[in-house]
Amino acid sequence: MPLLLLVLLIGVLTYLWVVRRRSSLTRACLWRQERSAGQWRCAACGAVQAGQATPRNCLRPKD
Repeated sequence: MPLLLLVLLIGVLTYLWVVRRRSSLTRACLWRQERSAGQWRCAACGAVQAGQATPRNCLRPKD
């Protein structure tokens, strides 16, 4: 029984680590695609990033 609980704990921690790793720091950024310009613009801070894929990194300046 203790072995089963240990395996369960390791599984839960691994799941939480994977979910945390996949999430990005864009919670503060609200990316909007500008198709005509081929770029993304953040509605919150005004940062601009080129490309077709949704940005995963927050470009908000550090205060």
